[in-house]
Amino acid sequence: MTERYGNGATTTQYSRVGPLYPHLDEFAAHLTREGYAQETVQCKLQLLNQLSCWLKRRKLKTSDLGEQCVHLFLTSRRRSGTRRGDAATCRQLLEFLRELGCTPSLPKQIDTTSLECIQSDFARFLRAERGLKSVTIAAYLRTVRCFLRQRFGQDECRAEALCLQDINRFILDSARHVHHRYVQSMITALRSFMRFLQQRGTITTDIAAGVPTVACWRLSHLPKALAPAQVERLLSCCDRNTLTGQRDYAILLLLARLGLRAGEVVAMTLDDLDWDAGEFIVRGKGDRQERLPLPHDVGAALAHYLRHVRPVCSTRRVFIRMKAPHSGFAGAAAICDVVRRALRRAELDPEFKGAHLLRHSLATNMLRRGASLEQIGQILRHCQTNTTQIYARVDIEALRGIALPWPGGAS
Repeated sequence: MTERYGNGATTTQYSRVGPLYPHLDEFAAHLTREGYAQETVQCKLQLLNQLSCWLKRRKLKTSDLGEQCVHLFLTSRRRSGTRRGDAATCRQLLEFLRELGCTPSLPKQIDTTSLECIQSDFARFLRAERGLKSVTIAAYLRTVRCFLRQRFGQDECRAEALCLQDINRFILDSARHVHHRYVQSMITALRSFMRFLQQRGTITTDIAAGVPTVACWRLSHLPKALAPAQVERLLSCCDRNTLTGQRDYAILLLLARLGLRAGEVVAMTLDDLDWDAGEFIVRGKGDRQERLPLPHDVGAALAHYLRHVRPVCSTRRVFIRMKAPHSGFAGAAAICDVVRRALRRAELDPEFKGAHLLRHSLATNMLRRGASLEQIGQILRHCQTNTTQIYARVDIEALRGIALPWPGGAS
């Protein structure tokens, strides 16, 4: 028989058999709320109808459904042909049923290996003693996990046996395959790990003090920036006839006009916007929150996006995925992708193509228009003045005024 789901659109025909059919209406409505097209909902329900019939033939109930059961079902379908996404659909259903309490939750797997124990202790140290954010802790743990696995392999992790030579070997091996900036972050994580081991008494020597550094001087290069005309060209090349283009235009304006970091754009929530005051809260580094004014063009683009583009969904994030499921961006890399696509449309090929390019461009262009380093530091929300000093190197005219004559030059 034909059934209607969600917004009333006819989706699929199925027989009301099997233990899953009482939940299919609600699951279809859930998929519709998540932004899936009716054709996609139809395909998913056709698969789940077959799963329900398969469970009935084996005299299984909804409470018997789990990962192993799904695996057996998908294996049985391989003879008739499976479609891409069938496994993901079954995982979605399992999560949905577990939230309803219809299917038992997975038992918590506790990893008691020495590697996992020391990583858990290190994560708690970073969170409680250092106050680091979850994304930074995850990055530190990735480095430490790779280091310990290289050192001990499948053997038991004996942290007391670590020495400086182990770290040097790991850094030299890693430096051949990754950018030197990434090697710097790895060294920071390893130093922190060694201090943690020393603090807890696992090692007695200060190995962290001997961890080598990577030659990368802060003031050795000019900040990568676009000229004002190039920034405007970047913005104008957004296809504002599409929903995605209108969203990306609002994101690029926040980067170009206010110099926001990619992570700050990702973290923006609807509660951060104060339309009456014409301001919004920026959630910056170190859990700092600061209020910034909303320029007219930025505010207009944001208001248009929120009123006419942003799909209705449960998340409070301002910027969300335009494809289902509707949720906030996973991380800063998604904002960098928005910038890269915009650069490609504008036929611009700068050496650096990340979201920070527009932050550097804003600071550089402010300096060339006569703004002081202190004013630039306030706009970019730098905690330390020496962070802003890198932009002094792009003011060529001012540097000419303080340059000393070349020895043996004009007399």
